[in-house]
Amino acid sequence: MIDPQKGVLVSDEIIRGKMYTKFPGGGLEYGEGTRDCLKREFMEEMDLKIDVQDHIYTTDFFQESAFKKGDQILSVYYYVLPLDPVFSFSKIEKMNIHDQPNLHADSETFRFVHFADFSGNIFDLPIDKAVAEMVKPLIRLR
Repeated sequence: MIDPQKGVLVSDEIIRGKMYTKFPGGGLEYGEGTRDCLKREFMEEMDLKIDVQDHIYTTDFFQESAFKKGDQILSVYYYVLPLDPVFSFSKIEKMNIHDQPNLHADSETFRFVHFADFSGNIFDLPIDKAVAEMVKPLIRLR
């Protein structure tokens, strides 16, 4: 998701005790398509209705799961637009696992990264890094 004034939406998540910055999204449920999955994930995680726009990228290289050895990851990326105002967060700083002792396993927060600061370097997962570099030249055009 891109906000012309705020930047690109990212998610800071604690997964199995480790902090990750990643693009928002999640895994498919049985019988679900990729667009429906993304709509469901935004509702579950942010209580936000979205419109799924253009397809950006589908992983075209081997990537083993960072969380389950022996599993392969296939990621599908889309541009999305919010259908409601985005009020649920206005954070600009990355969540700090050490400064917030009340955080628990699988906590997540969302923030916008300004276009000037946006690059693959802010992400922790290899596919997100690649996609960020791919879309960086295009995000100002949307």
